[in-house]
Amino acid sequence: MTDPVALTADLIRCPSVTPDDGGALGVLQSLLEGAGFACTRVDRGGISNLYARWGDKAHARTFGFNGHTDVVPVGDVDAWSADPFGAEIRDGIMFGRGATDMKSGVAAFAAAAVDFVRDTPPEGAVVLAITGDEEGDAEHGTVALLDWMAAEGERMSVCLVGEPTCPSEMGEMMKIGRRGSMTAWFTVSGRQGHAAYPHRALNPMPAVARLMDRLASHELDRGTEHFDATTLAVVTIDTGNPATNVIPAQTRAAVNIRFNDAHTGASLSEWLRAEAAKIDAEFGCTTEVRIKISGESFLTPPGALSDLIAGAVEAETGRRPELSTTGGTSDARFVKDHCPVVEFGLVGKTMHQVDENVPVAQIGELKAIYTRILRDYCATRRAPAPSGYAAVGSLIWGGSPGRFASA
Repeated sequence: MTDPVALTADLIRCPSVTPDDGGALGVLQSLLEGAGFACTRVDRGGISNLYARWGDKAHARTFGFNGHTDVVPVGDVDAWSADPFGAEIRDGIMFGRGATDMKSGVAAFAAAAVDFVRDTPPEGAVVLAITGDEEGDAEHGTVALLDWMAAEGERMSVCLVGEPTCPSEMGEMMKIGRRGSMTAWFTVSGRQGHAAYPHRALNPMPAVARLMDRLASHELDRGTEHFDATTLAVVTIDTGNPATNVIPAQTRAAVNIRFNDAHTGASLSEWLRAEAAKIDAEFGCTTEVRIKISGESFLTPPGALSDLIAGAVEAETGRRPELSTTGGTSDARFVKDHCPVVEFGLVGKTMHQVDENVPVAQIGELKAIYTRILRDYCATRRAPAPSGYAAVGSLIWGGSPGRFASA
């Protein structure tokens, strides 16, 4: 049996702070190739990525896992009680950067996949798409893998992203979608002058203050069926003016928006620029607006795939996970354009923190959940689709718990 705890420790000991791989993908490639997976390195833009497939290329029943081995910086090393890359275990808890987010998740689904195809070779295929660029700009990670898959004719029928999803207890939450994310930067320009003669200057500070207040005070929506209300946070107002007797010529501000399916990045961009134009008309300033849309909101509607995952989680933990769209962004925002995707993983309490850690028992429990998911997914019945069942990619719900039927 493949030990997911030992594999987690091996991965933590690879200092893979984005964009460095630190040897993490080599550890996984060696394990997967030894189990008969065809592995391809899909490196791009200085980022290391790994694609591994067991079974036939583009099989109609291909279960995919997606995850990342890159981690955020450790911060103040002296503040850690353990070596951030030591994988030390104390009182049943493993410490290290990436212990929660998400080397343990990658280890759990890699170990589950290896043992599953060895012990019960399925009629179908299993794919692991693992990136080293989730914590960074995310331009050459999962996106590069999906671009390569499209060019090579590789497919996943459905995909599970192994990000931490549970707030407090193992099994309590899974993600069936995510809010969109975007950041807008505003540069408001006026005319510098003496603070004693404000009529001879054009102060951009009142303009940016008014703009930020209007944006932050505006109610964009009150939530939708599956999403909380859209949020807008003012994240910086920066003038850099050390002189109290000088009216500055320019000031800058930025906002971050996490938006639901009532909006698109384009519609919100149009609103932001319109609000800036109103301020310019009122104050006589000039505002430049720069916007980056990190991802659109998306939803995998509740149905066959979410039922499959939830059933496996409940069978192993006794908890039926809540279907949620809360939290930040993940690489599921890219995978959703390829196939239906959901997320399920560990409790995420300590991710990105000093002394990030994971209970060792949870790693084994997560492997058991992923193994059950694979077993239930691959225990398919080739039968005509009963009327009224919803399609999920190339699969339809077969009418029995944990079973799919070929469409």
